[in-house]
Amino acid sequence: MKIALDIMGGDYAPAEAMKGVQQFFEQMPDSPVHMLLIGNPEAAAQYLHMLEPYQSRYTLIPASQVIGMNEHPTKALKEKPESSISIGFGLLKNGMAEAFISAGNTGAMMVGAMYSVKAIEGVLRPTIATPIPRLDGRFNCILDVGINADCKPEHLAQFAQLGSLYAHHILGVEKPRIGLLNLGEEEGKGNLLAQATYPILKELKGINFIGNVEGRDVFYDKADVIVCEGFVGNVVIKMAESVYDIFKVQKGIKDEFLDRFDFEVYGGTPILGINSPVIIGHGISHALAFRNKIELASKLISSNLIGTFKDSFGQG
Repeated sequence: MKIALDIMGGDYAPAEAMKGVQQFFEQMPDSPVHMLLIGNPEAAAQYLHMLEPYQSRYTLIPASQVIGMNEHPTKALKEKPESSISIGFGLLKNGMAEAFISAGNTGAMMVGAMYSVKAIEGVLRPTIATPIPRLDGRFNCILDVGINADCKPEHLAQFAQLGSLYAHHILGVEKPRIGLLNLGEEEGKGNLLAQATYPILKELKGINFIGNVEGRDVFYDKADVIVCEGFVGNVVIKMAESVYDIFKVQKGIKDEFLDRFDFEVYGGTPILGINSPVIIGHGISHALAFRNKIELASKLISSNLIGTFKDSFGQG
């Protein structure tokens, strides 16, 4: 199992990425994962001693360029073919890696995924899903959370299918409950998009649609998968991030539930609906986030979630 990691992506590259790899190797000694570490050899050199006991478990792949966080995604990918992100997608496209992870330029990761790996045939729009902690210690899953600001009902219906499969195969939910995020529980509530989506989800086979859920239900055991357009989803997760920042970071409140709002706990966000596993990480990722991103990538591969998506959309 080969997983490519852009060690030059993120604000603390390559130090935190290398520390995360070390943590993964230490904590998963029997894992079949072989890491393809993509980056500047000179920048990586001072951290290679941390991986000394694991020389057989990784390969360093040189990359002479880096796409900066503020660069235009499409332009950067074209002008920097030797960048760590470009090389990562090349490995994925050519079958030399089974998954690709980066905490670098999010736009470049999205463009690379869409034009290199491409969407699964039958998927109208790939989506990104984010775990939301709930009080019982588990996670809900909300999608879309940013890449599809404007959607049609058929897009939300596919998000429900993708989210249901993800929750079952990766989060371990036996029969995921699907909720449509709305401003009221009753059928017929909401804007035109919500009103048009509800009957489609109600009749959609293969999902367990429970109806509308409200904003107050996001952190509770009401629905395992919460579906919405990316504009709304992004507002929700940014609000959740502010809850963590205000109460945990600024006020110093110690609480187990608050701790689970830290993005490092789940590591990164997978792009669902494309032909290979791609995980986008936060630019401020530290070692724990990188470790968890690698673990998530290995789950995506071992579960054959991509194959399940293809079967579901008639391409298996």
